[in-house]
Amino acid sequence: MSVLTLNNQQPIDWAWKVASDNINTTSEAVKSALMDLNKPIYVAKSGQQLGVSQSTCDSSSESVVAFAQALNPEDLGDVEYKKQHGVKYAYHGGAMANGIASVELVIALGKAGLLCSFGAAGLVPDVIEDSIKRIQAELPNGPYAVNLIHAPAEEALERGAVERFLKLGVETVEASAYLGLTEHIVWYRVAGLSENADGSVFIKNKVIAKVSRTEVGRRFMEPAPQKLLDKLLAQGKITAKQAELSQRVPMADDITAEADSGGHTDNRPFLTLLPTIIALRDEIQAQYNFSPALRVGAGGGIGTPEATLAAFNMGAAYIVLGSVNQACIEAGASEHTRKLLAGVEMADVTMAPAADMFEMGVKLQVVKRGTMFAMRANKLYELYVNYDSIESIPASEREKIEKQIFRQNLDDVWSGTVDFFQARDPEMLARTQSSPKRKMALIFRWYLGLSSRWSNIGEKGREMDYQIWAGPSLGAFNSWVKGTYLETYTERKAVDVALHLLKGAAYLQRVNQLKLQGVSLQQSLLNYTPN
Repeated sequence: MSVLTLNNQQPIDWAWKVASDNINTTSEAVKSALMDLNKPIYVAKSGQQLGVSQSTCDSSSESVVAFAQALNPEDLGDVEYKKQHGVKYAYHGGAMANGIASVELVIALGKAGLLCSFGAAGLVPDVIEDSIKRIQAELPNGPYAVNLIHAPAEEALERGAVERFLKLGVETVEASAYLGLTEHIVWYRVAGLSENADGSVFIKNKVIAKVSRTEVGRRFMEPAPQKLLDKLLAQGKITAKQAELSQRVPMADDITAEADSGGHTDNRPFLTLLPTIIALRDEIQAQYNFSPALRVGAGGGIGTPEATLAAFNMGAAYIVLGSVNQACIEAGASEHTRKLLAGVEMADVTMAPAADMFEMGVKLQVVKRGTMFAMRANKLYELYVNYDSIESIPASEREKIEKQIFRQNLDDVWSGTVDFFQARDPEMLARTQSSPKRKMALIFRWYLGLSSRWSNIGEKGREMDYQIWAGPSLGAFNSWVKGTYLETYTERKAVDVALHLLKGAAYLQRVNQLKLQGVSLQQSLLNYTPN
């Protein structure tokens, strides 16, 4: 069977010619040419067979019937995204809370020309500051970003994070889990605005906003709301000139359409979410004519070269990966967790209550294989909904959760919770004085909060309580690398993984270019395998 066959009865008559003795017809030669991404491929006849050449000539030779352009990983995505963030690739390592997107992960990707967000969510300001300083020491000129998560239940943490960002000169944040704009994200954005000599607006503080709903996306695509600007002006946090300039720029530079992902997610398929968010961007851009224009990237559901290419072909300016990076050696997750993640399949994830938005009923996506966290967390939320206080929970139910989930008396848990919030956010404790139900929520959040920390540090004896955030894209990635060296979790390095995904997307694009010109390829040539 021929490696290449031509389906077109009347192939395209390209002007290029290739030398007859320079046409290779073997499967190995065609594969090698496809993998050599920085050179074009020319398909021509060699006797009764089709073959490939990577160069043309002017002498008597064979006519080219199809070709695929040179396409390197750095060619994918939006040029302005790469320029503004000072990166080589249109790739973003997304934030994973509690330092799972670790200092080491940010530095490794940054040194290779890939942007990554430090997972500051859930960390106290002092830890965030220390981590940023370590990143800045290794990446003095970037690129790096820091996560800013919406914290409606712990506003002091969001405010404290922004204070440290401004103090340390952090120039890019990834805003996540926002239900609407807060004064803190507006403060960060507007405090970095100034006017260039030509009258244009200089944006020092860049924002990449992850959204999964159009109503939230719209808030980040439009200028800052006057109500919040007035509040910041009254506090002296921004100047009148900055408030004026804010009306000429959107709240974010980049919008990530966050589809079915690990952690906070609305489980949207990116095939429907991405074009919807792009259409919204186009509508708002037509209204405001921002310069530079807003960009839209894709995150969630991306764990294979096929998904990577699909995102770019659908118009994504960049791609965002989180779940896949969590299994890499640089991630701030324990070895037990990384080993477990390397075996996750697409159906091994489920939804469970979120610690930071527990009272609101917000859920996030976690691993269900090898852990009982989701079942136990959902049990706690069921009790929270059905009862008004810890004291009103039936004795049998209380005894059960003390033995099976908390492994200690709830009175002792409350004592530890008081100590925790005295240092973290005393206002939270003050609000429990008049609300027994809020006290119950904080006690239950003790388990939800510690369970992710146990996973990160590898707490012995608590393996069945590990809270591990991941989406189905990790299962797709594991399936793709099965049988290769990347199947072994200790071999997974974040830069290597990122480049394989991007190289794979470029490879598949070249295959598609040949197919669109009527060339059928042998099955073994249709897929990219990391090696």
